[in-house]
Amino acid sequence: MNKPLPFTFKQIREITRIHPTPFHLYDEKAIRENAHLLKATFAGIPGFKEFFAVKALPNPFILKILKEEGFGADCSSLPELLLAEKAGITGEEIMFSSNDTPAGEYQKARELGAIINLDDISHIEFLEQHAGLPDLVCCRYNPGNTRKGNFIIGQPAEAKYGFTREQLFEGYRLLKAKGVKRFGLHTMVASNELDYHYFVETADMLLTLAADISREVGIEFEFINMGGGIGIPYKPEQTAVPLSQIAEEIHDLYETRIVRGGLKPPRLYMECGRVITGPHGYLVSTVLHLKHIYKDYVGLDASMANLMRPALYGAYHHITVLGKENRPADHTYDVTGSLCENNDKFAIDRPLPAIDPGDIVVIHDTGAHGHAMGFNYNGKLRSAELLLRGNGEVIPIRRAETPEDYFATLDFEELAKFKP
Repeated sequence: MNKPLPFTFKQIREITRIHPTPFHLYDEKAIRENAHLLKATFAGIPGFKEFFAVKALPNPFILKILKEEGFGADCSSLPELLLAEKAGITGEEIMFSSNDTPAGEYQKARELGAIINLDDISHIEFLEQHAGLPDLVCCRYNPGNTRKGNFIIGQPAEAKYGFTREQLFEGYRLLKAKGVKRFGLHTMVASNELDYHYFVETADMLLTLAADISREVGIEFEFINMGGGIGIPYKPEQTAVPLSQIAEEIHDLYETRIVRGGLKPPRLYMECGRVITGPHGYLVSTVLHLKHIYKDYVGLDASMANLMRPALYGAYHHITVLGKENRPADHTYDVTGSLCENNDKFAIDRPLPAIDPGDIVVIHDTGAHGHAMGFNYNGKLRSAELLLRGNGEVIPIRRAETPEDYFATLDFEELAKFKP
């Protein structure tokens, strides 16, 4: 079963003459269409806004595209804040959700005017001491054993993130007493979840909690942020999450939980990453070697340094052998990289057409948590990122690393003088 591609074998051959494999290639037109779809689907929800999860695809070209589509940025570190700033995203267009946060990162968030989303009740005093309390503060809720998590993010009660319910009430009282005037409420309890009911239940949980806190503490919430975590169909037989169903049922919840309760409706925020860019990124790689021992192996010029999700989670990523899409998948291979780790595999026992050295393979759905999770173990250099524009043009948006980049933080002049 094939998955569609936005380019042809001939186009990729032309691209590889200029940009050697491996590289990640992103489809701008499809990303923009996804952004339009999300906004249109949730347009009926009060003040809906998407803050793109920068961690999914931390490239300023992508952030600039999404800014043009009306998205903000969800950041969790100083470099992510700086990326957002470079892309022209500042002020309350940034949601800063961090944990175990250094003082300097809170200070930069305050300088940018970002919405600060606190991860723990002790961070109220820490933020006040090191950066000052802004007018608007958000707090992250961890529902503990009252909610089930999923495979990637784990069970909430075992997660390091967020306030307990009791701490939230205490925290908002403290913030109110310290002069904070504006409030948000956040949670993030799933990752790559395909059951749409999960997100409706999350919105229900937040709206109910916001109403309870409002009445007891005497504050109003400007927004609830239900996080991200909407999954994508990595396997060809899977179907996309029905966003329209989520929007329709959340709209009904606003009526029953907020409007009928006489409360001011909070704006709805989300911080999706994967569902926006994930399906529209591709890792393009060349077959270097075939190995036939106890199993048959296809060795690529890419490795888990370019895409670690299969090794980390056992995640499935579909593989297309360009030019052989219509041939029978009558061979079984492990598709591997060259890292000195036996789990450096993109696929295990994967039915594919007969493969030859020099074939180009495309690994699908790498537009989120692909290049972003790259690393340099074994001296592996991270690949280039390319952007396929709507007019068919391909431009580099990040060059491939070089050995000079790898050695940039080492001082070889000092090494020459060093006497062990």
